Amino acid sequence: MNITSATYIGSKPHHTQCPKDHRPEYAFIGRSNVGKSSLINALTDRKKLALTSSTPGKTMCINHFLINEQWYIVDLPGYGYAQRGKKEMEKLKTMISSYVLEREQLTCLFVLIDIRHDPQKVDLAFLHFLGSNGVPFAIVFTKADKLSPSKVKPAAEKYLDTLKEEWEELPPYFITSATNKLGKEELLDYIDSINKNL
Repeated sequence: MNITSATYIGSKPHHTQCPKDHRPEYAFIGRSNVGKSSLINALTDRKKLALTSSTPGKTMCINHFLINEQWYIVDLPGYGYAQRGKKEMEKLKTMISSYVLEREQLTCLFVLIDIRHDPQKVDLAFLHFLGSNGVPFAIVFTKADKLSPSKVKPAAEKYLDTLKEEWEELPPYFITSATNKLGKEELLDYIDSINKNL
């Protein structure tokens, strides 16, 4: 699938304020600084569609981008950023969980995981939350360019082995790099295949 148009629609603090149409939404979420905005920019071939920052935790709202006039990419706030105050953390948690559980247009949630790190408690807890609530999701390993090519697949497999301890069936997964566009085609083809089946 080629992305011919990508338009920023708006940022909202609550899912009920998001676009009222019924176009499918593909949301991206992950721990702060996992490379979410960079990946969205790489997928859409737009350098500044989603604002990237060297400071973790910049995304504070639900951001919608209309793709090819047909579906949305949704940039959700990162979770697990400890520098935020307790009140702010609770507010974000509520924003994320209400979007994930109540937004009817959510078609697939892409959970971004930095491939360089061992499984983190906060990620595993979030995946468990999605699984126990029946939320359709896929795992997207990011920053694969930061590892030598021979270490990429073993790193992903090690992570998936941890999930197998709890999960009978593993979700789909993708290995990506925003820098060299690795996995871009596979990810867009996956979205395209879901759209065609809707």
